[in-house]
Amino acid sequence: MKLTEILADVDVKKIIGAEQLNITGIAFNSMEVRPGNIFVCISGFKTDGHKYAPDAIERGAIAIIAERDLSELGVTCIVCDNTRAALAAAAAAFYGHPERRFRLIGITGTNGKTTATYLIKSVLESLGRKVGLIGTNQNMIGAEIIPSKHTTPDALELMKLFSQMAEKGAEYVVMEVSSHSLALDRVTACRFDVGAFTNITQDHLDFHETMEKYLEAKGILFGISKAGVINRDDDGSDYLIGCSKCDRLLTYGIDNECDLRASEVELSEKGVAFKVTYGGKDYHVELGIPGMFSVYNALTALGCLVSAGIHMDDAVEGLKSARGVKGRVEVVETNRDFSVIIDYAHTPDGLYNVIRTIRGFCKGRIITLFGCGGDRDAGKRPKMGRIAAELSDFCVVTSDNPRSEDPAAIIADVVKGVEGGKCDYKVVVNRFEAIETALDMAQPNDVVLLAGKGHETYQILADRTIDFDEREIVRKLLNIQSD
Repeated sequence: MKLTEILADVDVKKIIGAEQLNITGIAFNSMEVRPGNIFVCISGFKTDGHKYAPDAIERGAIAIIAERDLSELGVTCIVCDNTRAALAAAAAAFYGHPERRFRLIGITGTNGKTTATYLIKSVLESLGRKVGLIGTNQNMIGAEIIPSKHTTPDALELMKLFSQMAEKGAEYVVMEVSSHSLALDRVTACRFDVGAFTNITQDHLDFHETMEKYLEAKGILFGISKAGVINRDDDGSDYLIGCSKCDRLLTYGIDNECDLRASEVELSEKGVAFKVTYGGKDYHVELGIPGMFSVYNALTALGCLVSAGIHMDDAVEGLKSARGVKGRVEVVETNRDFSVIIDYAHTPDGLYNVIRTIRGFCKGRIITLFGCGGDRDAGKRPKMGRIAAELSDFCVVTSDNPRSEDPAAIIADVVKGVEGGKCDYKVVVNRFEAIETALDMAQPNDVVLLAGKGHETYQILADRTIDFDEREIVRKLLNIQSD
C-alpha cells in the first residue's frame, strides 16, 4: 500500500523524506519489523519506542512514524504529536477500514462488560446474524475461538481482527472497550454504531490514579459512538451524558427515570425475571443467570440491541435462551451435597454483587476464597476484605496473580479489611492449598465461592506463569473424572 494512503487520516505535522513509498506492513515492536514495513515509535511506560528505531531500520523498515524528527536515521520520517493515535489511524487504513464493513457495538464499564457482550452475541445469533466478539475471555468469529491477551487488543491487532471478521462475513462485532484502550488510543480510529456504559467502581487506579480520570477515560467512548447507552442508576451517568457527542442517547436503569426501565424484579437461583418498559410498552424479560446484576446486564444488552436496530420483541425473546459466561457465577459440578461457584469478581463491587447473589439462594454457609492481584490498585484490597468478611460466613484469604509483589504482603493488605468484618477467616497463601482447605470444610448446602480468577486458566507469579484452571483443580481434589 502507498504511504500516502496509510497516512490519509493520520494527523501529520511534517514528513521528511520520500513520500512515494510502497509499504508492506506496520509494526510498533522492532522485533516484528519486516522489509518494507513502517515502524511506529510508541512511548511506553517502561521503555521508549524511539530508541528502537535504528534496530527497526536494520530489520528493513523504510519509514518511521515518530513524535520527533528522526530523519538522521536515513529513512522517511513522519512526525506527529501522538504516535498511538497515528498507529490506530494507519492500521485502519492499511487494513482497508474493516470497521466500516459491519455494525460495531462497544461496551465499557468496570463490571458487566463480558456478560453483556455475550448476551448481545447470543441474541443476534438467535436472529441468524453472524457476529464477531472481542473481549476478556476470548475473541470469536461465530463459533471460532481466537485466544485473547487483553480485554481490548492494541490498535494494530484490533484492525487485523476486524479484517478477519469482515472477511468471514460478520454483520455485527461486539466488543469490550477497556478504560486502558480508551486512554491509550487503541480504538481512536473506530466509529462505534453503539457505545454502552455499565457502571464504574474502584479499579485500575494504579493506571488512572483517580476515579475522576478513570471516568474521563470511559467518557471517550461517547465521543466516538453514533448512539450511546448509559446506566442511569450509576453515579457516573451525569458526567457521561454531559460529555456525550452521540447522535442519540438511551438510558436504562431501575431506580431512576430512564428510557429503558426495569421493574417488578423477581430473583431466584435459576435466574431473573422482570418487566421492562420501553417506548410506552411493557415487556416481560427472562434471563437464566441469577443475581440483581443480571438485570443490569440484560438492560445493557437490550439497550444496545434496540439502538442497533433490533426490535425489542426479538431482543427480549432472544434473551430467554441466552446462557451464562465462563467464569461468571459459573457452577462447577461437584457430585457432592455442597456447591462450588467460580466468578471473576476482582473488584469491591464485583465481589459484593456475587456474594449477595449467592446469599439469595444459599441454604447453608458461604465460604468465600479470594485474593487480590499484585502490581495493581492496592487501595481496593482492604475494601474487598471487608466486603467478603461482612457478607460471607467464612473467608479463605489467598493469592491471586501476585506478579512481582510478595503474596504475603498483598494478603496482609486484604486482612486489614477482613479483620473488621463479622466472620472467621483463614490465610492460606498457596491458592491450590487454599482451594483444598475450602473444599475440606464444606458441609451440606454450603456454597464455596472461588473469586478472582474466573475464566483464567493460569496464575501469574513473579518469575513465571503457571497453568491454573480452578475447574480442573476442583475436579482433581474431589476425584471427579473430566468429560
